[in-house]
Amino acid sequence: MKSIALTVNGEAVRGTVEPRTSLADFLREDLLLTGAHLGCEQGVCGACTVMIDGAPARSCIALAVACDGTEIRTIEGFDDDPRMAQLRAAFTKEHALQCGYCTPGMLISSHDIVSRLPDADEARVREELSGNLCRCTGYVGIVRAVRSCLGETVPEVEKAPAFKVERDMPAPAPAAPPAAMPSGAPELLQSFTVAHRTDAVWAVFQDIEAVATCMPGVSLTAKPTDGHVEGQVAIKLGPIAAAFAGTAQVTLDDTQRSGVISGQGRDSGSGSSVRGEVTFTVVPFGAETRVDVTVAYALTGALGQFARGGIVNDLASRLTADFSANLQARLEGRAVETTEIAGGSLFFNALWSVIRRLFGRG
Repeated sequence: MKSIALTVNGEAVRGTVEPRTSLADFLREDLLLTGAHLGCEQGVCGACTVMIDGAPARSCIALAVACDGTEIRTIEGFDDDPRMAQLRAAFTKEHALQCGYCTPGMLISSHDIVSRLPDADEARVREELSGNLCRCTGYVGIVRAVRSCLGETVPEVEKAPAFKVERDMPAPAPAAPPAAMPSGAPELLQSFTVAHRTDAVWAVFQDIEAVATCMPGVSLTAKPTDGHVEGQVAIKLGPIAAAFAGTAQVTLDDTQRSGVISGQGRDSGSGSSVRGEVTFTVVPFGAETRVDVTVAYALTGALGQFARGGIVNDLASRLTADFSANLQARLEGRAVETTEIAGGSLFFNALWSVIRRLFGRG
């Protein structure tokens, strides 16, 4: 059993769950918040949609332990939300619900669309709603209801008094540190050797931009400052492509030749979020240098279904091999190949394994 602490609908909540417990089951069975409906339980139908750290996500494929430290908002948390009140009225007016089973998830996704895309046309609305399935309405009324709320003003819940500061403006607040990793997050252990002196290898690790060029799929969007990094990680698994934009904080220990990278990012296309913590140590290994790496991660949202051990372990092994080769090339003064994180064969190997099991061949 694992202890978790998170914020649900504005209230601090603690609980003890099994590592396999989904967020949907924790919300429904432990907190009695039954607005998140369970349909397919595979992240396809969208009936279980909730907001995780401000982004819509499938609670049936998000593990409760992976949501430790996050902020959750269920349909019950929108009772006093004026924009949601508009959407509910529009759904009623446009006959956008029948049995109502999909409606809580549909309303949360619609709230995100209206808030994020005020100028969306009908095609974009339909695209954004494609992750929420309805077996009753035919979607026409739903699309009309959402479009009727686009660009509409809503009453302010709380408005601060207007004021003007002529001088003595306070310094901007420092960037918030990445959220702590949830307890029980999966971990991967990888090691590789480089045929160079340890001090030369550590010198590369001290240069954040140099390390980024060696990492497949990673690109920096701003110059690192005091260990703070902004960038993007692009990944492709078969037909699925994602680009996680986010931030990270790098802490180095020159004495121990070790470091920690803590970061978080979000893929706007799928609404998936990832948090990770990479711990690495550079140690002498005979005439070579060994690098030991531990990666802890938490992936939520539509892509959470690909965070399974077999796929992730195989992908991590490939990433380690590519990074090692790029690091070796940099130390030898050769050009580093810029590659994406690609796991097409992993995707199809996993699919083939399922087919073999279905037909009793595996």
